[in-house]
Amino acid sequence: MTDLDVNPMGYPPDEIDRQYNARESVPDCLPFLQEYTDSSKQARDQLDGTLSVPYGSHPDETLDIFPAAHADAPVFVFIHGGYWRALSKDDSSFMAPAFTAAGATVVVVNYSLAPSASLPAIVDQCRRAVAWVYKHIGQFHGDAARIHVSGSSAGGHLAAMVLANGWHDALNVPRHIVHSASPISGLFDLRPLLSTHINAWANLDAQSAQALSPVFHLPEQGCPILLAWGEHETAEFKRQSQVYAGAWQARGYTAQTLEVSGVNHFNILMDLCDPYSVLSRSILDLMGL
Repeated sequence: MTDLDVNPMGYPPDEIDRQYNARESVPDCLPFLQEYTDSSKQARDQLDGTLSVPYGSHPDETLDIFPAAHADAPVFVFIHGGYWRALSKDDSSFMAPAFTAAGATVVVVNYSLAPSASLPAIVDQCRRAVAWVYKHIGQFHGDAARIHVSGSSAGGHLAAMVLANGWHDALNVPRHIVHSASPISGLFDLRPLLSTHINAWANLDAQSAQALSPVFHLPEQGCPILLAWGEHETAEFKRQSQVYAGAWQARGYTAQTLEVSGVNHFNILMDLCDPYSVLSRSILDLMGL
């Protein structure tokens, strides 16, 4: 591994740290996070969902499920961000009204947070959550053959680790368990984080950073994916999605890219509340809705 591999633009240490400091990319991220919470509460109040369904034995291993009106619906699985150390499913169901109205069953994943939980443990939780969905979603009007996995920021990374190879047999699920996916503002090569403040809780070394980087673990059979990011994100967050899309396409898999105009790393997600936004429409098209 060379410095060029992890820092192709040759940023000095303080700049690479700034590039990956999502919270510093906006004047104040707290109003955006509050909007997640408030909009998610409204969604849960509005919809007849089944909340805190366990997919494992740990108290953090739960799902909120919002069934489609009709059976055999495509399934939208959302994995929240927060740089693996913040937020929860309670902040992450804001898209459920729009997506259920469009005909999807929506599943929001909860997982344990770093540094109490390691990144490998969090990845394992998300994979087990999707395996649970595959085996049980028919009870909630979902079609196990049409699972779409999405996520934002760290959730984009986790969604891509669900797409990765090498885990399906242990959980007794098919390798093509994911029908399509939309990682948003994700991280797909974790090696640049080694020299940033994020590693204080990510606890990565060179070996684990590569082992946990989706770009190095592409599946043998790739589903159609959408890589999206906001216009006002940092250059490194944009590059991460572009590199992953390029790796996907180099395998002959279908990967679309979308830069959403006028939004940043945080408020891009509010576009999911509007079923007619460019971002929502692109995802729903992938889902066949």
